[in-house]
Amino acid sequence: MSSNEIRGICKKMRQDCLIMADSAGSTGFHFGGTFSMIEIVATLYFSVMHIDKDDFNSNNRDRLIISKGHGIPAVYAALKEMGALTEENLRTYKSDDTILYGHPVMNESIGIEFSTGSLGQGLSQGTGCALALKHFNNAARVYVVIGDGECDEGSIWEAAMSASKFGLDNLVVIVDKNKIQYDGDTENVMPLLSLEDKFNSFGWNVCTIDGHDIDACETAFSNQSDKPMVVIANTVKGKGISFMENDPAWHHARMTAAQRLAAVKELE
Repeated sequence: MSSNEIRGICKKMRQDCLIMADSAGSTGFHFGGTFSMIEIVATLYFSVMHIDKDDFNSNNRDRLIISKGHGIPAVYAALKEMGALTEENLRTYKSDDTILYGHPVMNESIGIEFSTGSLGQGLSQGTGCALALKHFNNAARVYVVIGDGECDEGSIWEAAMSASKFGLDNLVVIVDKNKIQYDGDTENVMPLLSLEDKFNSFGWNVCTIDGHDIDACETAFSNQSDKPMVVIANTVKGKGISFMENDPAWHHARMTAAQRLAAVKELE
């Protein structure tokens, strides 16, 4: 699929997210961290990952783990655009009888590999998964999306050490570096200094990209390496809706009717 086609899908995915936000109602929606990773998820599903919507259980499938679990609506939107979910499914988001929860819940029927949301755990899951694939000589790759705020968690660095020690060249980690977390600017909450230097010191190959550039995402995610690979994806929290962008208040929030109309207009 071409970059232009994926850009068009990204707009539709953001529109799909507004449908889910309607369903969530008073319980709120994670706008900021979902919209920042739309291009990342779209590139993985529609260009990079080997995955079959008609057989999510294929042993040879690539695995995707959303460690920053609050961003899972981006995956639901991608699944809808690839035909694995319907708009009707999206309208059940967070309802009592849904399969689309506010954080990922393992579901083989739609390719949700692990239950996540307790930040810092997904990279350990991905490391174990990649190690198992190596053990069985399976050539599939494992992709893990983590947040920059999530990198405050010590478990991230324990997993990073393990992945390097076991030579997991089938593991690709994407840091959605939108620079804002629930409590405010990431650098104010807990300065990360240079993520590039950190991962490099742990024995990883590192590259830094614009996380909203489809071509850059495709190149970086497809890169073959002799070490675990981390892609530092610089993104904008709330990307695509101007009044949400770079505003910590939209990490998790509810839209007014007027705000929803404004958001719809921007995504037309």
